[in-house]
Amino acid sequence: MDGAEARADETNLEAGVRAYLRDHPGLVRDDADLMAELGLKPADNVVDFGHAALARVHAAHEREASARQQLEATARENYAAQGQTHGAVIDLLESRNHADLARRVDDLAQLRFGLAAGVVALEGPENTPAGWRALVEGQVDLILGDHQALHRMGFAPTALGLFGDRAESIRSMAMVRLAIWEPARQGLIAFGSSDPAGFTPDMGAELVAFLGRVVERTAERWPVL
Repeated sequence: MDGAEARADETNLEAGVRAYLRDHPGLVRDDADLMAELGLKPADNVVDFGHAALARVHAAHEREASARQQLEATARENYAAQGQTHGAVIDLLESRNHADLARRVDDLAQLRFGLAAGVVALEGPENTPAGWRALVEGQVDLILGDHQALHRMGFAPTALGLFGDRAESIRSMAMVRLAIWEPARQGLIAFGSSDPAGFTPDMGAELVAFLGRVVERTAERWPVL
């Protein structure tokens, strides 16, 4: 049977049901159980649809109100996050040196985003800026889990060492690869959360990646001494 024939059969069935109910008006009215399930009640030989209709209108209103509240809550959260991000960028751009930049990354993580820590790390063997975590060559790939990975969200045991004496409180991380100076040196910016659901693998990394680009450009103002 093709689609047209199926639709025709459905139309014929609906017409037949309508005709049968018109010829047997007491079928629904006299079935107390069916009337109760439909939320209807008989009144002077007339089926009263008032309660059922009001219930449907009320339910529809509740769904609309709930959806509107969810949209408003999401909009407020997005606006707040956008404001915090703009403030974080200004904070980073006002850094005076590499050590100040690392301190500001940690401060914005805790004060602006409510996280446990923010860290900037750089691979050797050359000097590592003051306040930055020193990594051996290839350690960024080890932490991110892939030599082509640009970011990693969720819990990564290989990254716990980045957070020093706060490592025991870290339950999830957001990390983005950095490439600074010419020739490029590999590094990363990492944010740690004490909440296991603070960062999860299915989350987007756009915000952290954006902050990583700001850190790269800011760090390139000064040479590594």
